[in-house]
Amino acid sequence: MSRLRTGVIGLGEVAQIIHLPILESLPELFEVTAMCDISPTLLKRVGDRYGVEKRYGSAAEMLEVETLDTVLVLNSDEYHAECVIGALDRGVHVLVEKPMCLSPREAEAIIAARDRSGAAVMVGYMRRFAPAFDEAVKALADIGPINYARVHDIIGRNQLMIDQTSRVERPDDISRELLEERWAMGRSLVRDAIGDVSLDLGSTYRLLCGLGSHDLSAMRELLGRPRGVAAARQWRNGLFIAALLEYDGFFVTYETGVDEQLRFDAHIEVYGETSSFRLQYDTPYVRHLPTVLVTEQTKGDAYHRSVIRPQLKDPYTHELEYFHHIVTDGGSPKTGPEDFLQDLTLFAQIIDAIDANNPERSER
Repeated sequence: MSRLRTGVIGLGEVAQIIHLPILESLPELFEVTAMCDISPTLLKRVGDRYGVEKRYGSAAEMLEVETLDTVLVLNSDEYHAECVIGALDRGVHVLVEKPMCLSPREAEAIIAARDRSGAAVMVGYMRRFAPAFDEAVKALADIGPINYARVHDIIGRNQLMIDQTSRVERPDDISRELLEERWAMGRSLVRDAIGDVSLDLGSTYRLLCGLGSHDLSAMRELLGRPRGVAAARQWRNGLFIAALLEYDGFFVTYETGVDEQLRFDAHIEVYGETSSFRLQYDTPYVRHLPTVLVTEQTKGDAYHRSVIRPQLKDPYTHELEYFHHIVTDGGSPKTGPEDFLQDLTLFAQIIDAIDANNPERSER
């Protein structure tokens, strides 16, 4: 089995809590040979922790110097596109955390880079690699015509759970200038994607690109693309969203938001005439909390309810094993750039539906 020389771009929370420990647990598949971050503190502490000697302050330098098979792009999403394209232009395969990028223009540039390089790009939609999700895809065939579906993701801030369960290095050596550059780039990319919208709608779009991309991507694989967005609203400065999505013969309600409660409630429910299922996720920041599938069915006079927990291996591990398979055996990942571009299109449709009910719209 091929062991892939791997570079890690970005050493923040998701790298420290999720990706680096899992890469370490899969030594037959991956060898982390280099890492980079703009924080010297993170490079020192995380590099020492994992015994990685090759450390760089920029992705461009790392890619120029190192011979790598793969990179994991885990830094701030404003910089995802340039890092993905930089890796592809050197023939390096890429797993990029969601969102792959923030604008359709960036997505098209990534697709073009992939096509000219022949290397693979896979988006880190780990919820779609949970074994219980695979069971939900199978269960859908037994539901029959769908009456209604619900996509729900109301969570407390990730840090509330992280601070109780993990030790995370949080650097204080990133300059104000670099932070302001990142914020300005984010605003520019949002304008590029959805136009010159209000600050609240910009925040709504960023929430969709972040937390919402997990929900709506999984919904698309289960149910297909919606025909359109019948209605949508945002409130609390873009931190809460509700949308009504139209399909042939049924509607889906989508609801998401982030608050200060110490819990994680993310699920997809699908209702048929005599059966239904609920796919329930827990926080990914506490590894091995199971994703479960609850099915309910009426047969004659009997009502059956079952809970399926296929296994405790976390979805991120399944995702990295799948990525290794794509790189070594070939093929196109199901969570590729074109798949992600469908999400960007849906996000823009939700923003348009919200903006259509904005009384200030006619003044712009």
